[in-house]
Amino acid sequence: MYTNVVLLAFLATTGTWILTALGAATVVFFKKNDINILNTMLGFAAGVMIAASFWSLLQPAVERAGAFLSSPAWLVVTAGFISGAAFIWMSDKIVLYAQKKVGENSTETPNLRLRRILMLFFSITLHNIPEGLAVGVAFGSLYNGFTTESMMAAASVAVGIGLQNFPEGAAVSIPLRREGYSRFKSFMFGQASGIVEPVTGVLGALLVIYIEGILPFALSFAAGAMILVAVHELIPECQTNKEAYPYFSTMGIIAGFSVMMLLDVMLG
Repeated sequence: MYTNVVLLAFLATTGTWILTALGAATVVFFKKNDINILNTMLGFAAGVMIAASFWSLLQPAVERAGAFLSSPAWLVVTAGFISGAAFIWMSDKIVLYAQKKVGENSTETPNLRLRRILMLFFSITLHNIPEGLAVGVAFGSLYNGFTTESMMAAASVAVGIGLQNFPEGAAVSIPLRREGYSRFKSFMFGQASGIVEPVTGVLGALLVIYIEGILPFALSFAAGAMILVAVHELIPECQTNKEAYPYFSTMGIIAGFSVMMLLDVMLG
């Protein structure tokens, strides 16, 4: 039974990773670098990340902290949120410092594209870690009492997170395509952001007795990382052609937020 529960968690999170890859594969439809379309999709990615930060991360973090922790929920969630934003900020500073050291004898400026890509990739990957844990915890709980109802509940968690992962895969691959990367490289980065879910899913199943106390902080940590990237990088970048087409990217943000909100609220 112990082995079966862990295997189920692995299979379920492998499925959520596959859906991330399918979302990342949407980049193959962009044959030309149309700046208006890519700016709209960049705005879509920002909308997805903002909506996911609340409904997929902060809201369940508050609920879990209140139910399983003795510390105030607001304190745990706020600390996690700020820590996540600080982590991405520090990562950006480290990348910039490393680039300066490597190119200190060169007249070239630091590679801003690389910094932007790393920030985006880190934030989505961090977002997928607590999602994988959540699926693992759901299936790991079957170890203490396997029933049809509990199995269906765990499966619904996996299905919900998997469907949410589809636009998240696109949220990585499409911005990379806009930066000039090939469709293949954009897809590979996009699907790689979800590969952490099978790993953390197994970890969540193995540590199901203890993980409830860690998950609220992890959820809010990922939310802070995603909000920083969306606000600092994606939204300003998608406005580069605002004078000619002022609402293209804005409608992308609205669409991305709406799709992610719909999936999160509808799938619970």
